Amino acid sequence: MEVYSTAEIKNLLQNKVSPELFEELKIDSRKGVQQLLVSYEKRQQTIELAKNNFYDRLSFERQLSAEGFSAVAGIDEVGRGPLAGPVVAAAVILPADFFQPEVNDSKQVSEKKRNTLYEIILEKAVAVGIGVISEKVIDQVNIYQATKLAMIDAVKNLEVPADFLLLDAMKLDLAIPQESLIKGDARSVSIAAASIVAKVTRDSLMTAYDEEFPGYDFTHNAGYGTKNHLAGLSEFGPSPIHRRTFAPVKDYFK
Repeated sequence: MEVYSTAEIKNLLQNKVSPELFEELKIDSRKGVQQLLVSYEKRQQTIELAKNNFYDRLSFERQLSAEGFSAVAGIDEVGRGPLAGPVVAAAVILPADFFQPEVNDSKQVSEKKRNTLYEIILEKAVAVGIGVISEKVIDQVNIYQATKLAMIDAVKNLEVPADFLLLDAMKLDLAIPQESLIKGDARSVSIAAASIVAKVTRDSLMTAYDEEFPGYDFTHNAGYGTKNHLAGLSEFGPSPIHRRTFAPVKDYFK
């Protein structure tokens, strides 16, 4: 058996090692080496679990592929609840070999990781479509209908036409086969990818609005009714991007 220093073993275990080498290292009686092996095994178990969970979340896409669908689009939206700004939807068609276990419901992913995954999704996706429906339209048709319009626009803006739609608890008036999944962003990788794209896109829009309409802290609250946002609303009144039909904004227009 080749004798490695503890530092060399630590470097080796940064990546997956062969079962043969791992068994050799288990014989090493040094306490530091054994601690490294315990950490390595836990890390590999975490990686394996993430991989298995990822493949579970691909089950809908894989089944649809087996049925002959080649352009399955996951669709999700962000921005139903805020007091200001648009509702944004994204449609994402992923390639068959897409592998990124960290892609999950955008609410389960940190902002830093979301931004990283957003770039990966845009790079790897077969097609990405975005739909943005303004606060004015939301006030005219209600948020539920506006969400549908945003999703329809996202599908229509795909560079590659979708032949099947996976949606998060929604049905669209489109002549495309579709399936509505309760908590779809946690059950489908395609929907999760769409949730990330929609979230990052909308957050960027709200950051830009924060510069245009300062005082409401849009950068940090994305239009939701936080303490700082409500304080700004009280001091300055509604901005042009506030939703006039949403309480407490509508109280300013009585």
